[in-house]
Amino acid sequence: MPRFVTRWRVRAGYPLAILYWWLARPSYRSILIGAVIAIIGLAVRASAAGHLRKIQALTTTGPYAWTRNPLYLGSAIMAAGFAVAGNSWWSALVLIVYFCAFYPAVMRNEESELRERYGDAFTAYASRVPLFFPLPPRRSSEHTSASSGFSFAQYRRNREYQAALGVFGALFLVWLRMKLRWWGY
Repeated sequence: MPRFVTRWRVRAGYPLAILYWWLARPSYRSILIGAVIAIIGLAVRASAAGHLRKIQALTTTGPYAWTRNPLYLGSAIMAAGFAVAGNSWWSALVLIVYFCAFYPAVMRNEESELRERYGDAFTAYASRVPLFFPLPPRRSSEHTSASSGFSFAQYRRNREYQAALGVFGALFLVWLRMKLRWWGY
């Protein structure tokens, strides 16, 4: 079941995005506040992507020292921003249901892959760092990551700029929804 959920996460997002958009009742104020929150989520994701060396090494530095899933934490913060921007409890509920339906299974699936790939190093990391909700990092004598800091080149290699394009495109659509409501649509 988790692999099915992983594959359908993006596909299910499209009709739910349309439903969110239709239910949204944005205002200038809600879009502005929501955009600020979404940009914070983007910053969390960007920081994570600048540290993440997919398949090359177990990343434990940067935001990965605080949470094992900073990319998904950033996505959750972005979703909270869109919940605020949409200015509708119903549109917020769509986002909450989507996130809760897909992301726990995706995180479990990735955890099993990392445990298989990195074995005891991942187990030790997982014992120090929470799955999702960030906590200050605990000191460890072992260092299992090849990463020593943020790399803009790594951010680009991970194509995280696509998330920024998506957020700004989606904010434009929320703004368009507000304008259409004003025009009676």
